[in-house]
Formats: sequence, structure tokens, C-alpha cells
Amino acid sequence: MYTKPEHSGNSKGGRPLSHAEDTGSRRDFLYVATATTGAVAVGAAVWPLIDQMNASADVQALAAKEVDISGVDVGTQLTVKWLGKPVFIRHRTDGEIEASRNTPLDDLKDPTSQNNADWNADASDANRALDEEGKWLVMIGVCTHLGCIPLGGALGDFGGWFCPCHGSHYDTAGRIRKGPAPLNLRVPNAAFISETVIKLG
Repeated sequence: MYTKPEHSGNSKGGRPLSHAEDTGSRRDFLYVATATTGAVAVGAAVWPLIDQMNASADVQALAAKEVDISGVDVGTQLTVKWLGKPVFIRHRTDGEIEASRNTPLDDLKDPTSQNNADWNADASDANRALDEEGKWLVMIGVCTHLGCIPLGGALGDFGGWFCPCHGSHYDTAGRIRKGPAPLNLRVPNAAFISETVIKLG
């Protein structure tokens, strides 16, 4: 007696799928579903680790700082704390500007500007001063040798800053001239937002 063969109900091209074809398509579906679920699970596990590397709200709030320089007389400097580091803001004298601008670049230990605005620039005074006239100099006040804080006020052999810890001498543009420090004092991102206010960051 003839009986109709049983099949899964799936078909291919109008004909019923064989057992091998039906099992293969199920297996493929399970592979794809498992891989997708695994990718989602890995993404969900990794995202908190990536997200924690972003700056927190309090750090972002400190990333920019406005400084009133209206009370900084010629020949003096203001030191402010920014992102946990001291920042020197110096109102330079004509003599300091002239000494810095007349220094041959060949005399410098570090020929780079160390300026966040342009790392590829040379260490000329024009590339380190905040304004075209060179009256204002803004630098991170951390010695590039071992992280000490140099003393200002026309000290050292070059009339700029002196780090007494190991004897690093910086000139009137904050460039290392003598001693163990390998680099010039860094110049952070800074700009005038008015005639008397400088924004750091």
C-alpha cells in the first residue's frame, strides 16, 4: 500500500526539503543567531569599560579656565592652578622680549616650540608668546626634568626661570638653556577672550 512520505513542511523550489537540507538550514540559523547574541553580549560587557575612559563631568568643567590678567603689571607674573598644574602668566618687559627674540635658534637645547597650538613650529619667541607683540607668555610651570616647579622673576643665568632642584635654567621665553631639563616649558592652549581675560583650554 502506498503512503505519502512525511517531510518537515519546508520546501525548496516547490519540492519538499530533504532531511539533510532541512537540518543544514536550521544549523545555519543557529550559527547566525548564536554569533549575533555573542556580539551583543560582548558589546554590552565592553561598553562600560570604554565609557569609563571618557572624562568625568567635573574634569570637563575644569578643562577650560578664564583668568583675569588686569592686575598683572609689566615685569610680574601670575601663577594659577589649571588641571592640577601651575600655569605661569607673565607680562614681559621690553628687555625680556628683546632678549628672547634676539636669541639665535642654534643656541637652544630644544628647537621645538612645545606649543599645543602648533607642535611642528620652531622654538622662536613668536611661536611661544601669546600675542604678536610678545608681551604675554603663558606656560605650564613644571620643569621638564623631574616635574619640579621653577622659580620665576628673572632668575637663573638667562633672566627667566630657574629650577633649583637640579639646576635647570630657562630664558625669558621659557626655553631650556642650561641644566638637565631636556625640553622647553610647555605652552598650553590659551587665547585672549577680551583685553583683560585669557582663557586656558
